[in-house]
Amino acid sequence: MQKPGGNGLSLTKRLFKSRALGSALGFLCIAVAMYPQHPPFWLWLLMIVNGFIWPMIAFLCSRRSQSPLKAEQRNLLLDSFFCGFWVGAMQFNTLPSATTLSMMGMNNIALGGVRLLLAGWVTQGLGLAVSMLLFPLVFRPETSSVQMYACVPLLAIYPLMLGWIAYKQNHMLRGHKRALLALSKTDSLSGLLNHGAWKDHLDIEFQGCALAQQGGAIALIDIDHFKTINDTYGHVVGDNVLRHLSKVLNQNLRSSDLAGRYGGDEFCVILPNTALVTAAEIMDRLRDTFSATHYELEPLMKVTLSVGLAAYSPLHVDATGWLNDADRALYGAKSTGRNRVSCIVEGAFHPVVRDPA
Repeated sequence: MQKPGGNGLSLTKRLFKSRALGSALGFLCIAVAMYPQHPPFWLWLLMIVNGFIWPMIAFLCSRRSQSPLKAEQRNLLLDSFFCGFWVGAMQFNTLPSATTLSMMGMNNIALGGVRLLLAGWVTQGLGLAVSMLLFPLVFRPETSSVQMYACVPLLAIYPLMLGWIAYKQNHMLRGHKRALLALSKTDSLSGLLNHGAWKDHLDIEFQGCALAQQGGAIALIDIDHFKTINDTYGHVVGDNVLRHLSKVLNQNLRSSDLAGRYGGDEFCVILPNTALVTAAEIMDRLRDTFSATHYELEPLMKVTLSVGLAAYSPLHVDATGWLNDADRALYGAKSTGRNRVSCIVEGAFHPVVRDPA
Protein backbone atom coordinates (compact mmCIF):
# COMPACT_ATOMS: atom_id res chain seq x y z
CA MET A 1 0.00 0.00 0.00
CA GLN A 2 1.24 3.47 -0.85
CA LYS A 3 2.15 5.58 2.12
CA PRO A 4 -0.30 8.42 2.71
CA GLY A 5 1.11 11.73 1.65
CA GLY A 6 3.54 10.12 -0.76
CA ASN A 7 3.19 10.91 -4.42
CA GLY A 8 2.38 14.57 -5.09
CA LEU A 9 2.73 15.90 -1.51
CA SER A 10 5.20 18.62 -2.54
CA LEU A 11 2.72 19.73 -5.21
CA THR A 12 -0.03 19.79 -2.58
CA LYS A 13 2.02 22.19 -0.43
CA ARG A 14 2.59 24.52 -3.37
CA LEU A 15 -1.08 24.41 -4.36
CA PHE A 16 -2.13 25.23 -0.79
CA LYS A 17 -0.28 28.55 -1.06
CA SER A 18 -1.84 29.39 -4.40
CA ARG A 19 -5.33 28.29 -3.28
CA ALA A 20 -5.07 30.32 -0.06
CA LEU A 21 -4.02 33.43 -2.00
CA GLY A 22 -6.54 32.88 -4.81
CA SER A 23 -9.42 32.22 -2.42
CA ALA A 24 -8.67 35.34 -0.38
CA LEU A 25 -8.44 37.52 -3.51
CA GLY A 26 -11.52 35.80 -4.91
CA PHE A 27 -13.40 36.59 -1.70
CA LEU A 28 -12.67 40.29 -2.24
CA CYS A 29 -13.83 40.11 -5.85
CA ILE A 30 -17.05 38.20 -5.06
CA ALA A 31 -17.92 40.05 -1.83
CA VAL A 32 -17.79 43.46 -3.52
CA ALA A 33 -19.93 42.13 -6.38
CA MET A 34 -22.45 40.60 -3.92
CA TYR A 35 -22.68 43.56 -1.53
CA PRO A 36 -25.26 45.61 -3.53
CA GLN A 37 -27.61 42.58 -3.45
CA HIS A 38 -27.71 42.59 0.39
CA PRO A 39 -27.06 38.83 0.69
CA PRO A 40 -28.31 37.00 3.82
CA PHE A 41 -26.03 36.14 6.73
CA TRP A 42 -25.64 32.48 5.72
CA LEU A 43 -24.35 33.52 2.29
CA TRP A 44 -21.77 35.84 3.85
CA LEU A 45 -20.73 32.96 6.09
CA LEU A 46 -20.39 30.65 3.05
CA MET A 47 -18.22 33.26 1.31
CA ILE A 48 -15.95 33.48 4.36
CA VAL A 49 -15.69 29.69 4.65
CA ASN A 50 -14.95 29.33 0.94
CA GLY A 51 -12.44 32.17 0.96
CA PHE A 52 -10.46 31.48 4.13
CA ILE A 53 -11.29 28.06 5.65
CA TRP A 54 -11.72 25.85 2.58
CA PRO A 55 -8.03 26.10 1.50
CA MET A 56 -6.94 24.56 4.83
CA ILE A 57 -9.59 21.82 4.60
CA ALA A 58 -8.46 21.00 1.03
CA PHE A 59 -4.82 20.84 2.12
CA LEU A 60 -5.54 18.49 5.04
CA CYS A 61 -7.64 16.20 2.83
CA SER A 62 -4.85 15.98 0.24
CA ARG A 63 -2.17 15.46 2.87
CA ARG A 64 -4.02 12.49 4.37
CA SER A 65 -4.91 10.98 1.02
CA GLN A 66 -3.27 7.86 -0.41
CA SER A 67 -2.84 9.85 -3.64
CA PRO A 68 -2.41 13.59 -2.95
CA LEU A 69 -2.31 14.39 -6.67
CA LYS A 70 -5.73 12.83 -7.28
CA ALA A 71 -7.05 14.48 -4.13
CA GLU A 72 -5.88 17.86 -5.45
CA GLN A 73 -7.70 17.24 -8.71
CA ARG A 74 -10.87 16.53 -6.73
CA ASN A 75 -10.29 19.71 -4.75
CA LEU A 76 -10.03 21.67 -7.98
CA LEU A 77 -13.37 20.26 -9.10
CA LEU A 78 -14.89 21.51 -5.83
CA ASP A 79 -13.25 24.88 -6.49
CA SER A 80 -14.90 24.81 -9.91
CA PHE A 81 -18.29 24.01 -8.33
CA PHE A 82 -17.97 27.01 -5.98
CA CYS A 83 -16.89 29.16 -8.91
CA GLY A 84 -20.03 28.31 -10.88
CA PHE A 85 -22.14 28.82 -7.77
CA TRP A 86 -20.77 32.33 -7.17
CA VAL A 87 -21.24 33.32 -10.81
CA GLY A 88 -24.96 32.61 -10.43
CA ALA A 89 -25.11 34.25 -7.01
CA MET A 90 -23.45 37.40 -8.42
CA GLN A 91 -26.24 37.48 -11.04
CA PHE A 92 -23.68 37.13 -13.86
CA ASN A 93 -21.85 40.37 -13.08
CA THR A 94 -19.55 40.49 -16.10
CA LEU A 95 -16.04 41.27 -14.83
CA PRO A 96 -16.15 39.37 -11.50
CA SER A 97 -17.70 36.37 -13.29
CA ALA A 98 -15.17 36.40 -16.12
CA THR A 99 -12.29 36.86 -13.67
CA THR A 100 -13.23 33.93 -11.43
CA LEU A 101 -14.02 31.65 -14.39
CA SER A 102 -10.75 32.40 -16.18
CA MET A 103 -8.61 31.97 -13.03
CA MET A 104 -10.35 28.67 -12.33
CA GLY A 105 -9.82 27.49 -15.91
CA MET A 106 -6.14 28.39 -15.63
CA ASN A 107 -5.85 26.27 -12.49
CA ASN A 108 -7.56 23.25 -14.03
CA ILE A 109 -5.63 23.20 -17.28
CA ALA A 110 -2.31 23.72 -15.46
CA LEU A 111 -2.82 20.67 -13.24
CA GLY A 112 -4.84 18.30 -15.39
CA GLY A 113 -4.79 19.56 -18.97
CA VAL A 114 -7.82 19.61 -21.22
CA ARG A 115 -9.45 16.68 -19.41
CA LEU A 116 -9.56 18.50 -16.06
CA LEU A 117 -10.59 21.73 -17.81
CA LEU A 118 -13.63 20.00 -19.33
CA ALA A 119 -14.47 18.32 -16.01
CA GLY A 120 -14.19 21.74 -14.36
CA TRP A 121 -16.65 23.23 -16.83
CA VAL A 122 -19.14 20.46 -15.99
CA THR A 123 -18.85 21.07 -12.23
CA GLN A 124 -19.09 24.82 -12.79
CA GLY A 125 -22.36 24.13 -14.60
CA LEU A 126 -23.56 22.11 -11.60
CA GLY A 127 -22.62 24.94 -9.23
CA LEU A 128 -24.46 27.40 -11.46
CA ALA A 129 -27.53 25.17 -11.48
CA VAL A 130 -27.54 25.00 -7.66
CA SER A 131 -27.34 28.81 -7.39
CA MET A 132 -30.22 29.18 -9.86
CA LEU A 133 -32.33 26.87 -7.66
CA LEU A 134 -31.54 28.91 -4.53
CA PHE A 135 -31.78 32.44 -5.95
CA PRO A 136 -34.09 34.18 -8.42
CA LEU A 137 -32.77 34.00 -11.98
CA VAL A 138 -31.60 37.57 -12.56
CA PHE A 139 -29.11 38.71 -15.19
CA ARG A 140 -27.21 41.88 -14.16
CA PRO A 141 -24.01 42.07 -16.20
CA GLU A 142 -23.16 45.66 -15.21
CA THR A 143 -19.84 46.09 -13.36
CA SER A 144 -19.34 49.19 -11.26
CA SER A 145 -15.97 50.91 -10.93
CA VAL A 146 -15.63 49.65 -7.33
CA GLN A 147 -16.31 46.09 -8.45
CA MET A 148 -13.81 46.49 -11.27
CA TYR A 149 -11.07 47.63 -8.86
CA ALA A 150 -11.89 44.70 -6.54
CA CYS A 151 -11.08 42.33 -9.41
CA VAL A 152 -7.68 43.90 -10.13
CA PRO A 153 -5.73 42.12 -7.33
CA LEU A 154 -6.97 38.73 -8.50
CA LEU A 155 -6.15 39.55 -12.12
CA ALA A 156 -2.71 40.99 -11.35
CA ILE A 157 -1.35 38.93 -8.45
CA TYR A 158 -2.78 35.44 -8.89
CA PRO A 159 -1.31 34.74 -12.37
CA LEU A 160 2.12 35.75 -11.00
CA MET A 161 1.70 33.20 -8.23
CA LEU A 162 0.78 30.47 -10.71
CA GLY A 163 3.73 31.46 -12.91
CA TRP A 164 6.07 31.16 -9.92
CA ILE A 165 4.71 27.70 -9.09
CA ALA A 166 5.14 26.63 -12.72
CA TYR A 167 8.72 27.94 -12.69
CA LYS A 168 9.56 26.04 -9.49
CA GLN A 169 8.00 22.88 -10.90
CA ASN A 170 9.97 23.22 -14.12
CA HIS A 171 13.17 23.87 -12.18
CA MET A 172 12.58 20.72 -10.12
CA LEU A 173 11.85 18.65 -13.23
CA ARG A 174 15.06 19.89 -14.86
CA GLY A 175 16.96 18.81 -11.76
CA HIS A 176 15.37 15.38 -11.88
CA LYS A 177 16.18 15.11 -15.58
CA ARG A 178 19.83 15.96 -14.92
CA ALA A 179 19.96 13.41 -12.11
CA LEU A 180 18.41 10.70 -14.28
CA LEU A 181 20.79 11.52 -17.11
CA ALA A 182 23.73 11.22 -14.71
CA LEU A 183 22.41 7.90 -13.43
CA SER A 184 22.02 6.59 -16.97
CA LYS A 185 25.73 7.28 -17.56
CA THR A 186 27.02 6.04 -14.21
CA ASP A 187 27.91 2.57 -13.03
CA SER A 188 25.94 1.95 -9.83
CA LEU A 189 28.67 -0.01 -8.01
CA SER A 190 31.76 2.06 -8.77
CA GLY A 191 30.20 5.48 -9.36
CA LEU A 192 32.32 5.85 -12.50
CA LEU A 193 31.17 6.18 -16.09
CA ASN A 194 29.47 3.03 -17.31
CA HIS A 195 30.54 1.10 -20.41
CA GLY A 196 28.34 2.98 -22.89
CA ALA A 197 29.07 6.46 -21.54
CA TRP A 198 32.83 5.88 -21.48
CA LYS A 199 32.82 4.60 -25.07
CA ASP A 200 30.88 7.70 -26.13
CA HIS A 201 33.64 9.83 -24.59
CA LEU A 202 36.23 7.65 -26.32
CA ASP A 203 34.62 8.36 -29.71
CA ILE A 204 34.71 12.09 -28.94
CA GLU A 205 38.35 11.91 -27.85
CA PHE A 206 39.27 9.96 -30.99
CA GLN A 207 37.65 12.59 -33.22
CA GLY A 208 39.43 15.34 -31.29
CA CYS A 209 42.80 13.64 -31.68
CA ALA A 210 42.19 13.08 -35.39
CA LEU A 211 41.13 16.69 -36.07
CA ALA A 212 43.70 18.44 -33.88
CA GLN A 213 46.53 15.98 -34.55
CA GLN A 214 47.17 15.79 -30.82
CA GLY A 215 48.29 12.88 -28.70
CA GLY A 216 46.30 10.87 -26.23
CA ALA A 217 46.29 7.51 -24.52
CA ILE A 218 43.78 5.03 -23.18
CA ALA A 219 44.25 2.39 -20.51
CA LEU A 220 42.43 -0.84 -19.77
CA ILE A 221 42.84 -2.04 -16.18
CA ASP A 222 42.18 -5.56 -14.98
CA ILE A 223 42.11 -6.73 -11.35
CA ASP A 224 44.39 -9.76 -11.21
CA HIS A 225 42.72 -13.06 -10.28
CA PHE A 226 39.47 -11.34 -9.39
CA LYS A 227 37.45 -14.54 -9.74
CA THR A 228 39.68 -16.17 -7.12
CA ILE A 229 39.02 -13.23 -4.78
CA ASN A 230 35.28 -13.71 -5.17
CA ASP A 231 35.51 -17.47 -4.71
CA THR A 232 37.82 -17.24 -1.68
CA TYR A 233 36.52 -14.20 0.19
CA GLY A 234 33.01 -13.79 -1.18
CA HIS A 235 31.29 -11.31 -3.47
CA VAL A 236 30.90 -8.68 -0.74
CA VAL A 237 34.69 -8.45 -0.44
CA GLY A 238 34.93 -8.51 -4.24
CA ASP A 239 32.54 -5.56 -4.49
CA ASN A 240 34.62 -3.69 -1.89
CA VAL A 241 37.72 -4.23 -4.05
CA LEU A 242 35.89 -2.80 -7.07
CA ARG A 243 34.73 0.22 -5.07
CA HIS A 244 38.25 0.74 -3.72
CA LEU A 245 39.72 0.72 -7.21
CA SER A 246 37.22 3.36 -8.31
CA LYS A 247 38.23 5.45 -5.29
CA VAL A 248 41.93 5.09 -6.15
CA LEU A 249 41.18 6.13 -9.73
CA ASN A 250 39.29 9.24 -8.57
CA GLN A 251 42.07 10.22 -6.16
CA ASN A 252 45.08 9.60 -8.41
CA LEU A 253 43.97 10.61 -11.89
CA ARG A 254 44.05 14.16 -13.19
CA SER A 255 40.88 16.21 -13.53
CA SER A 256 41.07 15.90 -17.32
CA ASP A 257 41.21 12.08 -17.25
CA LEU A 258 38.01 10.07 -17.64
CA ALA A 259 37.67 6.76 -15.81
CA GLY A 260 34.93 4.20 -16.30
CA ARG A 261 33.99 0.65 -15.52
CA TYR A 262 34.29 -1.31 -18.74
CA GLY A 263 32.63 -4.41 -17.33
CA GLY A 264 33.12 -6.98 -14.57
CA ASP A 265 36.55 -6.39 -13.02
CA GLU A 266 37.83 -4.36 -15.96
CA PHE A 267 38.16 -0.58 -15.81
CA CYS A 268 39.15 1.97 -18.43
CA VAL A 269 40.72 5.42 -18.53
CA ILE A 270 41.04 8.11 -21.20
CA LEU A 271 44.12 10.32 -20.75
CA PRO A 272 43.63 13.25 -23.16
CA ASN A 273 46.58 15.04 -24.77
CA THR A 274 49.03 12.80 -22.92
CA ALA A 275 52.20 11.21 -24.25
CA LEU A 276 52.50 7.45 -23.85
CA VAL A 277 55.47 7.69 -21.46
CA THR A 278 53.60 10.13 -19.20
CA ALA A 279 50.46 7.98 -19.29
CA ALA A 280 52.54 4.92 -18.37
CA GLU A 281 54.05 6.72 -15.38
CA ILE A 282 50.58 7.79 -14.17
CA MET A 283 49.16 4.28 -14.47
CA ASP A 284 52.20 2.69 -12.83
CA ARG A 285 51.89 5.01 -9.81
CA LEU A 286 48.21 4.11 -9.63
CA ARG A 287 49.08 0.39 -9.78
CA ASP A 288 51.58 0.84 -6.95
CA THR A 289 49.06 2.73 -4.80
CA PHE A 290 46.35 0.14 -5.30
CA SER A 291 48.59 -2.90 -4.67
CA ALA A 292 49.80 -1.35 -1.39
CA THR A 293 46.26 -1.31 0.01
CA HIS A 294 45.73 -3.11 3.32
CA TYR A 295 42.25 -4.59 3.72
CA GLU A 296 41.27 -4.63 7.39
CA LEU A 297 38.68 -7.40 7.05
CA GLU A 298 41.07 -9.60 5.04
CA PRO A 299 44.61 -8.66 6.14
CA LEU A 300 46.21 -11.51 4.17
CA MET A 301 44.58 -10.50 0.89
CA LYS A 302 46.79 -8.73 -1.64
CA VAL A 303 45.25 -7.40 -4.83
CA THR A 304 47.20 -6.25 -7.87
CA LEU A 305 46.44 -4.72 -11.25
CA SER A 306 47.43 -5.38 -14.84
CA VAL A 307 47.28 -2.37 -17.14
CA GLY A 308 47.31 -2.12 -20.91
CA LEU A 309 48.07 1.24 -22.53
CA ALA A 310 47.71 2.37 -26.11
CA ALA A 311 48.60 5.74 -27.61
CA TYR A 312 46.48 7.39 -30.27
CA SER A 313 47.84 6.79 -33.75
CA PRO A 314 46.79 8.24 -37.11
CA LEU A 315 46.85 4.62 -38.28
CA HIS A 316 43.74 3.92 -36.19
CA VAL A 317 40.69 3.89 -38.44
CA ASP A 318 38.30 4.49 -35.54
CA ALA A 319 38.06 4.42 -31.76
CA THR A 320 37.49 0.66 -31.82
CA GLY A 321 40.92 0.11 -33.36
CA TRP A 322 42.45 2.27 -30.63
CA LEU A 323 40.62 0.28 -27.97
CA ASN A 324 41.75 -3.01 -29.53
CA ASP A 325 45.36 -1.91 -29.15
CA ALA A 326 44.78 -1.20 -25.46
CA ASP A 327 43.19 -4.64 -25.13
CA ARG A 328 46.23 -6.25 -26.75
CA ALA A 329 48.50 -4.36 -24.38
CA LEU A 330 46.44 -5.60 -21.43
CA TYR A 331 46.79 -9.15 -22.71
CA GLY A 332 50.55 -8.58 -22.88
CA ALA A 333 50.63 -7.42 -19.24
CA LYS A 334 48.64 -10.45 -18.07
CA SER A 335 50.57 -12.96 -20.14
CA THR A 336 53.96 -11.74 -18.91
CA GLY A 337 53.25 -12.13 -15.21
CA ARG A 338 50.49 -9.61 -14.28
CA ASN A 339 50.88 -6.75 -11.79
CA ARG A 340 52.49 -4.53 -14.41
CA VAL A 341 51.89 -1.90 -17.09
CA SER A 342 52.30 -2.84 -20.72
CA CYS A 343 52.16 -0.42 -23.66
CA ILE A 344 51.54 -0.75 -27.34
CA VAL A 345 51.95 1.91 -30.01
CA GLU A 346 51.22 1.56 -33.69
CA GLY A 347 50.84 -2.18 -33.35
CA ALA A 348 54.11 -2.86 -31.53
CA PHE A 349 54.64 -3.57 -27.84
CA HIS A 350 56.55 -0.98 -25.89
CA PRO A 351 58.88 -2.09 -23.07
CA VAL A 352 57.13 -2.51 -19.76
CA VAL A 353 57.47 0.61 -17.62
CA ARG A 354 58.22 -1.34 -14.51
CA ASP A 355 58.45 -5.05 -13.91
CA PRO A 356 57.76 -5.53 -10.18
CA ALA A 357 60.04 -7.85 -8.24
